Amino acid sequence: MFAFDYQDKIKFVKAVYYNFHKIPLPKPFKDGTGGMGRFAPEQGCIELYDSEGACAHLSVGPGFVKDILPIILTGEEKPFSEWKNSLYWKMRNCGFQSEKAVEVGQLELMMLDILAQRAGQPLHRFMGAEKDWAQAYKGGGSLLLEDSELVEDMVRYVEEGYRTVKFKVGSGCGTDMERDLRRIEMVRRAVGEDIGIAVDCNQCMDVEQAYTFAKLCEPYHLAWLEEPIHSHNMNGIKQLKEMGVTVPLAFGESMRIYYEYEIYVEKGVSHLQPSIGRMTRIDDIIRIRDLARKEHVKFTSGGRIYLNAIFGCLYNEDEWIEYHEPISKPVGEYTLFQPEERNGRFYCQPDIPGNPQRMDVEKLEKDGLLESRQIYYAER
Repeated sequence: MFAFDYQDKIKFVKAVYYNFHKIPLPKPFKDGTGGMGRFAPEQGCIELYDSEGACAHLSVGPGFVKDILPIILTGEEKPFSEWKNSLYWKMRNCGFQSEKAVEVGQLELMMLDILAQRAGQPLHRFMGAEKDWAQAYKGGGSLLLEDSELVEDMVRYVEEGYRTVKFKVGSGCGTDMERDLRRIEMVRRAVGEDIGIAVDCNQCMDVEQAYTFAKLCEPYHLAWLEEPIHSHNMNGIKQLKEMGVTVPLAFGESMRIYYEYEIYVEKGVSHLQPSIGRMTRIDDIIRIRDLARKEHVKFTSGGRIYLNAIFGCLYNEDEWIEYHEPISKPVGEYTLFQPEERNGRFYCQPDIPGNPQRMDVEKLEKDGLLESRQIYYAER
């Protein structure tokens, strides 16, 4: 049932947590519900060591230190699957959409990293990838950009080799459709009919607004309309389809478990979008991919590009990863071993065992962004 059910035993012996000051963005960013602002969301990163000398690295928040480390730095040795399953069910009363449940998924990512290092394989190959690249689309398009700036960015994305681009809509929290439609028309005119254009509403509309907006967008042949309404409004999605919305509806970045994606498909979603690093079980990424294939709906994944590219190597060429430049690029300036961006694809390191991408702690410290470093040891 699950893709990753390894029985290899792991004993965690040490963790080092680096807490960051906020990483500033070159430009403030805003979406339809006012998200993001002036800083990237990264709060810190952790190095997690096992008894065989492997060291996994991942960006996590301080909650991981509080919630997960006391459970795993016990001196116990358990199989991968037992660590994963026991913690998953331990967090059930917090809710499977909760931050604590997501932290279990983050631990699973680090355990996969450890096992890949032991096997001497890059993580994407260890998980079963047969290629070293991922096809991508490029997103950005803050609502704070002037019309000309938005068009300039989208044209640049196309010149860089991307065949689908995405930007934010939801001006006035969904009330200024005239501005959004003007910007869609300008981008369509600038990039031509052969380039896919997607727009992201960030859940800023109600059903009636979303219906009106979707119908007004029809002349521009959108590749998809992303989260026009509340991500949990399943019957609202069904209602939009029954009202005659024909533009593909995309949902998924707000969901953390596989079962919600089954309901999305039943209600009429035609594009599933899980986010790497936000799932409670990493297996679910593969299960959602396979669900999309079975139901003949579109599949893409979001999240930081340095993780997303690794999983994108497991996808077909028509299953893409998102590169959200305005947020990901500033974080990438503080990341070692970035995947190579080339002509609409990202190429992963083929010869570094495990997950090679990690935060550049030395650069963070040099730039005054490293707030503290804490070391934790397992019980003897």
